[in-house]
Amino acid sequence: MSDQIRAIRGMNDMLPDEAYLWQYLEDSVRDVFRQYGYRNIRTPIVEYTSLFVRGVGEVTDIVEKEMYSFEDSMNGDQLSLRPEGTAPTVRAALQHNLLYNGPQRLWYSGPLFRHERPQKGRYRQYHTFGVEALGFPGPDIDIELLVLARRLWQRLGLEGVELQMNSIGSNDERRVFRGKLIEYFEQHREVLDEDAQRRLRTNPLRILDSKNPAMQRVIEAAPKLMDHLGKVSRTNFDTVLAGLKDAGIPYVINPRLVRGLDYYNLTVFEWVSGALGAQSAVCSGGRYDGLFEQLGGKATPGCGFGIGVERLLLLLETKAGTVPKLEPDVWLVHQGDAADKVAPAVAEQLRDAGLNVVLHCGGGGFKAQMKKADASGARFAVIIGDNEAEAGTVTLKSLRVAAEQRTVALADAIVIVNNGL
Repeated sequence: MSDQIRAIRGMNDMLPDEAYLWQYLEDSVRDVFRQYGYRNIRTPIVEYTSLFVRGVGEVTDIVEKEMYSFEDSMNGDQLSLRPEGTAPTVRAALQHNLLYNGPQRLWYSGPLFRHERPQKGRYRQYHTFGVEALGFPGPDIDIELLVLARRLWQRLGLEGVELQMNSIGSNDERRVFRGKLIEYFEQHREVLDEDAQRRLRTNPLRILDSKNPAMQRVIEAAPKLMDHLGKVSRTNFDTVLAGLKDAGIPYVINPRLVRGLDYYNLTVFEWVSGALGAQSAVCSGGRYDGLFEQLGGKATPGCGFGIGVERLLLLLETKAGTVPKLEPDVWLVHQGDAADKVAPAVAEQLRDAGLNVVLHCGGGGFKAQMKKADASGARFAVIIGDNEAEAGTVTLKSLRVAAEQRTVALADAIVIVNNGL
C-alpha cells in the first residue's frame, strides 16, 4: 500500500495545461464587471459559523449537512469554511459601514466549501465569481445584473445558456404559501422520499426543487407561489420581465425555482445549460432585501448572483481551440561560456520590451534546446552562441511561420518579434 499523500476527495488540483482556460475566464469576467462599475471585495475563507446559520438559514441543506465547521482550539469559537459568498460580503459591508456614502456595486472571487457528493462540475472545494449590488431598492438593478451576465456569455462566446426566472414574493406571502404547500404535501406524504418528509415542516419550498423522479408528478401539481403573489410583488416581477424584453434577453418562467438559501425574496433566477446534465446551473442569484437585518443591520436592499467557475469551464472546454494559450513569445537558446554569460541579460532586455521570454536552463546542446523551444509553443527562438555573444547580435528563428533564419542586432530582433514577421 502506497504511503503517498493525495488530494482530498472533491478538492482538485489545477494543472498548468488547464490554467489558460481559467485565466481566460478570469480576465473576461473581471473586464465585464469593470465595464459595469463593480469593484472588488475580498473576504476571509473562514467565518463564524453563526454568520451562515443566521444568514443562509438554519434549516437549509448548507447549514444542516454541507458546511465544513470546526471549533477553534485556541478559544472555542465555532468557525466554518465559507459555503457561499453573499453573507460574508454583507457582513463586511455592515462591519465597515460601506454603504455610508451610498449604494455599492461589488464583486468577489475565490474558493467555497461544501461537503457534498463530488460529481462532474460539483466539488467540495469549488470556485465562484460573485456580484452583489447593495442598497439599490428598485428592479432596475435586477435587470442590470441579468444584462451583465448576458454580456459575459457573449464575451465568452457561449451559446445555449437559458435564463430561468421566478418570483418567491415577500416573507408574508411565502408564510401563507408555506401553509398551503404543507397542507398539499401532507395529502401526498406516501409519495415523499425521506428528504422531502424531513423538509415538510422545516423548509417545504425546497421540496419543489427535488429531482427525485418518483415525486415529479406530485410536485408538478403542487400549488405555485406565483399564483399567491400580492400586487407589489407581481408588479416588481413584471417590471423585471419587461426590462428583459426591452434588452432582448429571452427567458422562461420556472415556478419551481425557489433557490436553496433562506435570504432570498422577490426575483430569483438561474442561467442553465443542457450541456451540463443534471447540474445544469452555471449562474444563480436573486434579491435578498432582508439579509442585512438578519445579520444585525438596518433594512437594506440587496441583489446579486454567483457563477460556478468549474461548471462554466466545462462549457468553455468545448471552445478550448479558440481560447489563446499561455505561450511565450520567445524561447532563448544559448550555448558556450560567453553565450551563457550574456543570455540572462538579453532575456531581461527582451522582457523590458514587453515580451514573454523563457530562458533555457539546465544545459544541453543546440538541437535539444531547439526541440524544447518548438514544443513550448513559443513564436520565436532567439539563439545565442559564442559568435553572437562576441558580436553583440542574436540569431532569430521563427518557429510557427516559414521564414528565413537571420542574425540581427537585439533591437532589430525585438521589432521583428513584436511585429510577428
